[in-house]
Amino acid sequence: MADGSFAVLMLIAGLTDMTFNHCGTETGCLGKAEVTPRLSLALGEVMERNAIEEDEIYFRYDLGHKRGPFGNAFGVSVSENGATWVGFGTTYKMDLGNSPIYTELHSMPGLYFDNGGFDLGGPIAFRSGIEIGYEAPSGWRMALSYDHRSNAGIYEDNPGIELMQFRISMPTR
Repeated sequence: MADGSFAVLMLIAGLTDMTFNHCGTETGCLGKAEVTPRLSLALGEVMERNAIEEDEIYFRYDLGHKRGPFGNAFGVSVSENGATWVGFGTTYKMDLGNSPIYTELHSMPGLYFDNGGFDLGGPIAFRSGIEIGYEAPSGWRMALSYDHRSNAGIYEDNPGIELMQFRISMPTR
């Protein structure tokens, strides 16, 4: 899944969830609900495919609401060679029954500045991925995540990069 497959999976799973669990409510399919906002820090490495291996740090802030099953988040990442990505997008979290294990998908368009690092073909870059983690009773989360970033073919050259990360997130209220 080294393309936009996670974004498509998020859309299909989220729309299915919305149809069965949100559309019949008084707030409607995309009714606004309060959730716990959270701040995340992820450390990871660009996987060698088209890009060279390098470390990256990624900060994300998940807003304190969702519309139907979909949340929103801001993110910024910086690689060891200075490549920077900034974006805003959608998240979709699935709990595995009553266990503390969860899976979250995300899709986030943004701006990418290679700053002499890896060239993604242009300044618009989409980030999509999956995270599998554990949420402690305190609300803190620990997860492994896999991200894909590319320009989705809007420019002639679309090399794309993948990242494996370890993420920690904390509730902010």
